[in-house]
Amino acid sequence: MPELSRAVRATDEGAVVEVHVQPRASRNELAGLHEGRLKLRLTAPPVEGEANRECVRFMARLLGVPPSSVVILHGRKSRGKTLLVRGVGVQDVIDKLGLETGS
Repeated sequence: MPELSRAVRATDEGAVVEVHVQPRASRNELAGLHEGRLKLRLTAPPVEGEANRECVRFMARLLGVPPSSVVILHGRKSRGKTLLVRGVGVQDVIDKLGLETGS
């Protein structure tokens, strides 16, 4: 699946994950792909960094890593965010999130 390869890619430090955040959702959940990014629905509102903090906590919980391992590289003020997950490989992300690679 070409969209998945755009959404999750490897770096020297770990995996870079492109996400699209939908704040003020009814519950926190991974909701598939949206324009080449993983779509995260989060209950937190997009004010005073609350959605960013919830995004980091939620991704850390999904991937089984400490929140300190998840860093927002780009997109602190937009719905499209680029996350770095330190110490995790691309295949780990795909497996832990239950994503289909299409191969």
